[in-house]
Amino acid sequence: MPNGSEIEQVPEVTTPSARRAPSLTDVAALAGVSHMTVSRVINDSEVVRPATRERVRAAIETLGYRPNTAARALVTGRTGTLGVVTMDSTLYGPASTLYGIECAARDAGFAITVASVGQPGRGSIAEAVETLQRQGVEGIVVIAPHVATAEALEFAPHDIPLVAVGGAAGPTPAVAVDQYDGARLATEHLLSLGHATVWHVAGPADWLEAAERERGWRETLKAHGARPPRLIRGDWSPRSGYEAGRTLAAKRDLGAVFVANDQMALGLLRAFTEAGISAPADVHIVGFDDIPEAEFFNPPLTTVRQDFTAVGRRTFALLSEQMSGAGRPGSERIAAELIVRQSTSPR
Repeated sequence: MPNGSEIEQVPEVTTPSARRAPSLTDVAALAGVSHMTVSRVINDSEVVRPATRERVRAAIETLGYRPNTAARALVTGRTGTLGVVTMDSTLYGPASTLYGIECAARDAGFAITVASVGQPGRGSIAEAVETLQRQGVEGIVVIAPHVATAEALEFAPHDIPLVAVGGAAGPTPAVAVDQYDGARLATEHLLSLGHATVWHVAGPADWLEAAERERGWRETLKAHGARPPRLIRGDWSPRSGYEAGRTLAAKRDLGAVFVANDQMALGLLRAFTEAGISAPADVHIVGFDDIPEAEFFNPPLTTVRQDFTAVGRRTFALLSEQMSGAGRPGSERIAAELIVRQSTSPR
């Protein structure tokens, strides 16, 4: 123990957070090259020999060096960032679309920055696009399920690569699941079970997807000589599906129902159960989306699946074409798939 005239010397402890972050110069020193060579490797220049490139990458890995993205953008003119304009929504479709785009971008080495709009329209979309452009994004994706959003895209700028997801046909390249054909698959499936007609619980009138599903249902019935019954409209929520179910439970000719999304189908099933109506014994039901919970409904729900992973890949592919200078490509449709479960089959 030290006496009064002695001072105990405590060794200095350096924590990781207190250490200086490795710099480009540190990488150059460890790899035995110039800092310019390191910069060329980071920016994927082809003038560096393979052996040197591997040595620099090994030094980067050893030191845990992270390039300064702002400085890199000044050198290359590229930020490695894409912008996404989306509605402020937790609905399964828009949220899954955003996730699919993010996964495709990340796989290609791009980061995503999101601009959310509360009320879609020409002014809000234009403001969101302008905000993303100021942040230096290399391309923009607009998730456009609303009629107002699609109309706003007619005035979208042409000086930046841009792709719409779920938008109607127009001057802006768009990627969307074929909603019309998905509704056709659902309606034809129900007709094939022997029903004279099919009731429809539609989504909001200002949603493009709801309009296409309604059109597919209506035209498929007419093509098979069946008269479309009165449309019942919901707002995508289980509550609106429940109210629709209470209305339909009083119908004498109830036999088959195509619901525009799975959440509304959940509410519909609740209302039918309360009314003593059982699926599939008394009524056959088909939803749309194939949310993860659909197979755990009671009964498991027959529904139309949307491949959001494919939507993300094709969206990024169309954006890449524009970023490479190839011009604006045409729009694309992704096929929908009918998933048959116990709500239309007793097996």
